[in-house]
Amino acid sequence: MSEPATLSRRRLLNLGLAGAGAAAVAPTLAAAQTPDPLIVERQEWTQYLGEGVNAKPYGVPSKFEKEVVRREVEWLTASRQSSVSFTPLHALDGVITPNGLCFVRHHGGEAEIDPAKHRFMINGMVDKPLVFTMEDIKRMPGRVNRVYFLECAANSGMEWRGAQLNGCQFTHGMIHNVVYTGVPLKAFLNEAGVSPKGKWVLAEGADASVMTRSIPLEKAMDDCLVAWAMNGEALRPEQGYPLRLVVPGWEGNMWIKWLRRVEIGDQPWAQREETSKYTDLLADGRSRQHTFLMDAKSVVTNPSPQAPLKSKGPNVISGVAWSGRGAITRVDVSIDGGKNWRSARIEGPTFPRAMARFYADFDWNGQELLLQSRAMDDSGYVQPTKDELRKVRGTNSIYHNNGIQTWLVRPDGSAENVEVS
Repeated sequence: MSEPATLSRRRLLNLGLAGAGAAAVAPTLAAAQTPDPLIVERQEWTQYLGEGVNAKPYGVPSKFEKEVVRREVEWLTASRQSSVSFTPLHALDGVITPNGLCFVRHHGGEAEIDPAKHRFMINGMVDKPLVFTMEDIKRMPGRVNRVYFLECAANSGMEWRGAQLNGCQFTHGMIHNVVYTGVPLKAFLNEAGVSPKGKWVLAEGADASVMTRSIPLEKAMDDCLVAWAMNGEALRPEQGYPLRLVVPGWEGNMWIKWLRRVEIGDQPWAQREETSKYTDLLADGRSRQHTFLMDAKSVVTNPSPQAPLKSKGPNVISGVAWSGRGAITRVDVSIDGGKNWRSARIEGPTFPRAMARFYADFDWNGQELLLQSRAMDDSGYVQPTKDELRKVRGTNSIYHNNGIQTWLVRPDGSAENVEVS
């Protein structure tokens, strides 16, 4: 989609970030000309008993929350066994993704594994090959809880050659951010005794695709986890139950689900998912390999195509930012396509290699907006524009698109995925 012809007539609106400006307009939100029967009259739900405790033993969202659901794009893949569903970013707030709403990527369908029969092996260039049961793993010392984002390398991959998918769920929804519980991979490797010649590890899954990826030993010994829980409960089957690898800040394909084996070697293995796939095809026909890191990225989730503006007056720009290099330190927002920027307010906990939530309060008078966000992390990295990224990478790639996203918000409040030059 091309830049709207009316761009030259857009005027910068006054961003009233949190403070006195927001307080001054707040009373207008509650103003009412006549009594509202929904507040002054007794409502039907107060006149009968509701369901009792444990009517829904696990708990489900309210029937009124109809938008909170993962979705797949039916035409995106040939089969559901090798497909993806998307986190509904536009319907969420805060920084932690609920377990039932985390995006899913399968390469050979979902493995159903009895944890009592699952085994995890360390072999290769080690002093003593080891095999662990799930009970062994949970008795290992050094258990930790860590918050990390997991982003598919193909997130935003459809956008390399221009605006395509109309919704932040579909442009950016191959990501989630949860609390993982597990033991550092380093503990298992130390137990086995890694050979001084060992430089790489091969992580292997127990699913039908036998997903395998090569990981530098330095990363494996740094912050990788062998995890069995997320957000305080056991991994969901679609997230690798009973065991998965956590590779903080690096592309999601390396986070092997249904983890069954780690082998030590002296060089990468050149597996299918790191040769024919998950490499970056450049403009001159060469491919970049082992581009593991997920660079700083952000997106405005509200307003956006799936979350239009409904009212004039006080409104809130909301979104998420993340970086595989470290912690998000600042997010700027623009309402005029990047001509002018103001710093948003980062709210809630911020951790290295985890999502951060940002807000910017503003008054909307019905003018068109070109909404953008730009993330910065503690390494000094600044999220690039799509044009800046294309000058280096071209448009042949699928993976690692972290360019700045633009939403056009129309006078009626609807929004569309566009690009500006």
